[in-house]
Amino acid sequence: MRTRIGRIALAAVLVLGGPAGLATAETSDSAAATWSGTWEAAPASGQDNTGDGFPNFSIRNVVHTSVGGSKARIRLSNRYGTSPITFGHVTIGVQARVGTADAASTVTVKFHGQVSTTVAAGADIVSDPVSLRVPSNSNLLVTTFVPTPSGPATYHPLAMQTSYFTRDGDHSADTWGTAFTEKTPSWYYVTGVDVLNSTSQGSVVTLGDSITDGYGSTPDANHRWPNYLSERLGQRLGVDDAGISANRLLLDGGAGGEAATKRLDEDVLSRTNVHSVIVLLGVNDIQQEPHQFDPTKIEGALQEIAERAQARSIRTIAATILPFKGWGSWTPQLESVRQAVNDWIRTSHVYDTVVDFDQVTRDPADPQRMLPAYDCGDHLHPGDAGYQVMARAVDLNSL
Repeated sequence: MRTRIGRIALAAVLVLGGPAGLATAETSDSAAATWSGTWEAAPASGQDNTGDGFPNFSIRNVVHTSVGGSKARIRLSNRYGTSPITFGHVTIGVQARVGTADAASTVTVKFHGQVSTTVAAGADIVSDPVSLRVPSNSNLLVTTFVPTPSGPATYHPLAMQTSYFTRDGDHSADTWGTAFTEKTPSWYYVTGVDVLNSTSQGSVVTLGDSITDGYGSTPDANHRWPNYLSERLGQRLGVDDAGISANRLLLDGGAGGEAATKRLDEDVLSRTNVHSVIVLLGVNDIQQEPHQFDPTKIEGALQEIAERAQARSIRTIAATILPFKGWGSWTPQLESVRQAVNDWIRTSHVYDTVVDFDQVTRDPADPQRMLPAYDCGDHLHPGDAGYQVMARAVDLNSL
């Protein structure tokens, strides 16, 4: 069972409408080469069981950094909202222990100099920078307070991370976590954190589905393959994880988010100082109903993503689709589609380079299956060991 949150309208500052609308609170810093994305959660849909959103809720999102920095700014989203949402108070701080922030690090985040901001339906907003020593590979607490009803909350369903909330007013500035008595397995409203870093070259975005989202990894351990990749990269590049569980290339999927070709602008191209993108998609087009039996359609969508990213001077890395024999929907016919797409990925040279996740995760004794040591147990998703070997397969010089 998922728990949710809400938003509305109260004080206000600049906001842009439309699905790609983005209100940027500081333009000079956002253009600086030293800003890098350190964390991302691609929003999948809007959640609202009551029609009111989450009025009077404070939500403490626990997010895990890749690169560190001396300043931070956050991105809030109302992409799937149906009305404006007011954020009455937003804070960020370094986690000291579960749900509790380091008191010295907790700061109020402002938007165009104001504590409160209103974001139009369909829009995102980026905060003003705050001075904050952000450690690499550590947890931050981003807490939002929404004072009034607002309708559906934009959220990321599968966080593989426990976050916390309270229904009892504005506790965003609380350093202790005692008020946050309820838990949620999702992230709400917060879709990105950037840091100012003097050594980072920018960001690499991992665009994918549940395998990139980390399904099957140990919860609260940050053992997704993008996390392991971040550990290898150190301070050279931030890693933004744009995986959405059940995401497809060609079709929208409800909680699985919009088709990757549709969400590319918001979740990859508009992110901060994107240096490269790794694309791991296609298995859900194959194995989910309705099945895609024509590999050329999957290949065409992958080619579109590559060309749009390359037009922005972003390096492109295509990942082969992992084996999934043993998963409930697997058939020899679907396997032939996977093999055809993987052959195209390896030989088409549409992408700047290829990382062969199929090769490093498959069972040599039965290459249509994942090696049992890498399988989380469902024969579709890797476990921690599988995610680690995937990250090791990425040539860091290709990024």
